[in-house]
Amino acid sequence: MGIDLVAGGKSKNTKRTSPRSEDIYLKLTVKLYDFIYRRTKSHFSKVIRHRLCMSKVNKAPLSLSRLIRYMQGHEDKIAVLVGTVTDDVRVAEVPALKVTALRFTERARARIEKAGGECLTFDQLALRAPLGQNTMLLRGPKNAREAVKHFGPAPGVPHSHTKPYVRSKGRKFEKARGKRNSRGFRV
Repeated sequence: MGIDLVAGGKSKNTKRTSPRSEDIYLKLTVKLYDFIYRRTKSHFSKVIRHRLCMSKVNKAPLSLSRLIRYMQGHEDKIAVLVGTVTDDVRVAEVPALKVTALRFTERARARIEKAGGECLTFDQLALRAPLGQNTMLLRGPKNAREAVKHFGPAPGVPHSHTKPYVRSKGRKFEKARGKRNSRGFRV
C-alpha cells in the first residue's frame, strides 16, 4: 500500500471549508466572515470563520461562571465565543458584560441582560468590531465531556486513571483485583 499519486497524492489540506450543518444562518455568518477576511486579511476574522465550521465537540459550551472569571479586568471588552453560553446557578451576581456567542441558554441570556449586559450575534459583532477591535476571544473546556474520562491507558493497568465503562457502580462491579490488597494487589 502506498500513496495513490494518480488520484492526487496525500490530502494535505483536510480542514473544513464549510460547516457540515444545514443551518442557513450559520452558512451566511461563515460567508460574512469569509468576506471580511478576504477584504481585510484580519486574523480575528480568519479564526472566527474557522471555528464556525468546526464540529459540535470542538465548539464546547462555556458557563457563566467561567465567562465572568475570564472577563475580570476586561469588562470594557466584548467576549466572543463560538459556542453556547450556559447559566451557572452557583453564581450569585453577574456583572454587566457584552457577550457574542452562537447560542445562549434562556436563563443565561436573561441573567446577562438583567445585569445590564448585552447578548450579541456574530452579524452584530461584524458591524461593531469587524476586525475584532476591543474583543476577547474565548473557548469552552473541550475536554470536560464525560466521554474524555474514558480515554487513555486501559482501566485497571497500573497508574491508569481512565474511567471504565461499567454497568453499575457498586460492590460487585470492578472493585476487586488491583483495587484492594486482599485481591492480589492494590494500585
